[in-house]
Amino acid sequence: MNWLISGLELWQWRNRAIKAAIASSVPITEIDWLLQDIANLDKLTLRLESFKERNKIQVSLSLDDLDQLWQKRLNEKLPIQYICGYAPWRKFRLQVSPAVLIPRPETEYLIDLAVLASTKSKIKDVLQQGYWADLGTGSGAIALGLATALPDIKIYAVDVSPDAVMVAQTNAASLDLVERINFERGSWWEPLVSLAGRFSGMVSNPPYIPTSILPSLQPEVFRHEPHLALDGGVDGLDSIRSLIELSPNYLHSGGVWLIETMMGQTESVVKMLNENGQYENIETYADLAGISRFVMAYRI
Repeated sequence: MNWLISGLELWQWRNRAIKAAIASSVPITEIDWLLQDIANLDKLTLRLESFKERNKIQVSLSLDDLDQLWQKRLNEKLPIQYICGYAPWRKFRLQVSPAVLIPRPETEYLIDLAVLASTKSKIKDVLQQGYWADLGTGSGAIALGLATALPDIKIYAVDVSPDAVMVAQTNAASLDLVERINFERGSWWEPLVSLAGRFSGMVSNPPYIPTSILPSLQPEVFRHEPHLALDGGVDGLDSIRSLIELSPNYLHSGGVWLIETMMGQTESVVKMLNENGQYENIETYADLAGISRFVMAYRI
């Protein structure tokens, strides 16, 4: 159902929302994100406030409902991405819900690193055409990024949460990529036993936050994003240990192992990879802020 309201009414609501956002230390840019979504107004129109002169604007929410949603953002710290139901990531507009983590810009670098790995490998032709796994797929962001960046690979996207798998499948369908990606429910490599030893690459953004740190996260994260995708155990490395231990059984020789970590963890991850003895050419990479966050290695 759609409503018609005057541009003046919407302008007045926006001004009230801006004052409330400042008082609650919420970015005022989120207001225009919301208005772009429910009123189909572009950034320039909102910045110039030219919509104020319009007699009628079609919106997908009544002003009362819009105000209630904005109050939830302010008072309950509900992320704007969950309010709108989507998050921009790379060139995608991905559906998100509280069943999945909100994809972050820094995770986009995993796709660039996967492409780099496939070009550096001694078996690059195999890596550019083989099977790849996105373990802990969540919204499907990484799998979708891999599918567009490496158009000749076949991707298996796995998540232990059935709700997350449904979100990821919806995103793949919206981007017409369902033929490129197999979605599986299960823990890490578990659903892919029949393909052991046949994977060219594994990419993952696993839970890596130490349990004790979770309550100190932003309330938007701690209250609303799935702890299943955040909690990495006592030191934050439980899932990463499993991926280091299990992956040699699934990656063929020369296959790529690539993950995102928390700040301060890459040194420990590199040590564990070396101690495992089944990886070589281990490298770390920094995010856009210059923080070492990513680890890449090759199966011997």
